[in-house]
Amino acid sequence: MPDPLVRVETVDLDRTGSRQIGPKSRSTTPLSERREDIQAAIQEASSLVQQAAAKAEETAGWRITTLEATFGLTLTAEAGIIVSKASAEASFEVKITVKRG
Repeated sequence: MPDPLVRVETVDLDRTGSRQIGPKSRSTTPLSERREDIQAAIQEASSLVQQAAAKAEETAGWRITTLEATFGLTLTAEAGIIVSKASAEASFEVKITVKRG
């Protein structure tokens, strides 16, 4: 039995780089073709979150022991991926939990 083809929806950006989601701006692409883009976006967002947490200083005996960051990834047809706040319209919602050991 062949592997099922998983497709994801992509959106087009207008001239200003904004995404206006509508029937004419939607298309799909095989998920496997966007693997590297998705991995790079998650790695970069994870790194930013961890770097910001590392710079947070202990205050009055309080320190960060667990940090959760949730964000959305919207796949665009031409410009790669937009990391956005998590929402119902996001193509993917990513939740990262970091524990300081």
